[in-house]
Formats: sequence, structure tokens, C-alpha cells
Amino acid sequence: MALHTWLLYLVAALGLSLTPGPNSLLVLTHGALHGHRKTLYTVAGGALGFLALIALSMLGIGALLQTSAQALTLLKLLGGAYLVWLGVQLWRAPAIQLGAAAAGGDARASALLRQGLLTAISNPKALLFYGAFLPQFIDPARDLLTQFIVMALVFVAVECLVEYLLALLAHRIRPALERLGKRFNRACGGMFVAMGLALPMTR
Repeated sequence: MALHTWLLYLVAALGLSLTPGPNSLLVLTHGALHGHRKTLYTVAGGALGFLALIALSMLGIGALLQTSAQALTLLKLLGGAYLVWLGVQLWRAPAIQLGAAAAGGDARASALLRQGLLTAISNPKALLFYGAFLPQFIDPARDLLTQFIVMALVFVAVECLVEYLLALLAHRIRPALERLGKRFNRACGGMFVAMGLALPMTR
């Protein structure tokens, strides 16, 4: 990949990472509830999910899904159901407390990692998007595998940086969020439910 192409890709990846989505909302929520250090597990789970989606796109799964309406519909339904479930759990979560993270197993590293991973892979639109986005920066005269690896690593690195900054910001404004009480949880939970219900209806 030529340097100018890589720079264009870097700017595009940064723009995509700054676009609000399920993972950025989850990281923002976990950053407020559990602190930015624990939210690193959420970020790591999302990174694994994005790597998996990019790898599948590179293998042509995105093209396969575009030709199979049934497979895409099933993935949308499963992904939407998971986002709705996540929203309901967040809606029911206790209000943020400065003295301690949210109680229960939800603060365990494995749970945070799993939620980040499942949120990243629950949206098949991302798989189709990567399948259309990544080829725009491919130079057919150069080694394809090397270019794919570089693009995957750059995108995930940018995404992790943006999400960690979101978690850090959320942790710093916890006093304000605490004053909002359960309204913060319900607002974020409602957005997850809305995304989950809208996902199966997207084309």
C-alpha cells in the first residue's frame, strides 16, 4: 500500500471510528459504570469482533451474505435480539455510584470482554460495509494479504484509541452522571433497544 493511500485510509478509519454506533455507546456506558481501566476489556472484546468481521469480509463472506437474503435476515434478527437484550439489562441496572462500580457479575473482565465482542459482531451491516469499504484502498499490484493485514491492524488500533478516550471521558464525568441516577442507564438502554429493533428492518 502506497503511503498516500495509507494516509487516506487512516483518515477514513478515524472518521468511521468517530461515528456513533453500538460499540461506542457500550464503551461510554461501561466507562461510566466501571471506570476506564475495566472498560479496556470491553474495548478488547470489540477489537476482536472487528478483526473477525474484517477477516470474514476479506474472505468474501460479505459478498455471500449479499446474495443470500435469508442468511442476512437471520443475522439481523439475531444481532437485533442481542442489542435489545443488552438494552433491557442496562435499563434495569442500578444507578451509577461513585464509591463502587456497578454490582454483580457484569463488572467481571470476562463479561465485559464478551459484551464488547458480541456487540461488535452482532451487526451484519458492519460485515457488508467492510466488504465494500476495504477494497477501495487495495492496490492490485501489491501483495493483497499484506495490505489486508495492515488495514485490519490500522482500523482496530484507531477504533481502540477512540473507544478508550470515550471511556476515559465517561469516567471523568461520572459525578454528573451520578446526579442523573437511573435516567442515564435508561437513556442508554433505550438507545440499545431502538438500535436492536431497527436493525432487522434495515436494507
